[in-house]
Amino acid sequence: MAQEVARYLDQPSAYKMMLGEIEITAFSDGSINQELKKLLTNTSPKEIDQLTKENFQSDEVEASINTFLFHLNGKTIMIDAGTSELYGPSLGHLPANLRRQGVGPKSIDVILITHIHTDHTGGLMDGDEMVFPNSTVYIAKKELDFWMSDKNYKNASEDKKQYFKEARMKVLPYMKAGKVKTFEFGTELFSGLTPLPAVGHTPGHTPYRLVSKNETMLFCGDLIHVTAVQFPNPDVTIIYDIDP
Repeated sequence: MAQEVARYLDQPSAYKMMLGEIEITAFSDGSINQELKKLLTNTSPKEIDQLTKENFQSDEVEASINTFLFHLNGKTIMIDAGTSELYGPSLGHLPANLRRQGVGPKSIDVILITHIHTDHTGGLMDGDEMVFPNSTVYIAKKELDFWMSDKNYKNASEDKKQYFKEARMKVLPYMKAGKVKTFEFGTELFSGLTPLPAVGHTPGHTPYRLVSKNETMLFCGDLIHVTAVQFPNPDVTIIYDIDP
């Protein structure tokens, strides 16, 4: 545990950049160790070793969990919500890092969810308390329908049922409070901000395209996990994919 906490303390809490006229801040929720040979699929140990070595990496990498915050149309908008307590002490630091930059969780108006895996939605709740009580949470209809379906939960394998339980634990309170809005892909949600389809990792996996002054950024969610391997070979998938 001491090593996990030390990893977190070594990480910057935020990074800022400009996209046209929009300032974007990437906030760290922390990071977690990943062993690629146990996770990547449609590849081989030899390929993983070769491609990671070419990028001065190894089979073990530190995976960052981040959220992204910006102001648009008079609203404070954040993409994804971190993990809270679900993945150990090296993660769950988003609320503290927001406050370090002068951003109170209650000041966030909109949270855009790329998908409902709980390294992206776990931070919505801290126990029974909404961390972002004034936020409207946007989720693709296809994504929400999948994870909230009793039939899908019943038919899920035992090792996948936990994902459904955690999804309901973290998202349902916002639904019951009337704070969840769904959308269809390709319809602009705010000026310059459009959700795009990238289904497969989850059934409603949603990257968001943001445009300002002819500059474009794509918040790609888990469209890619390991750039060193998946950029040179986009066919490589990961065990977390529902439909590789």
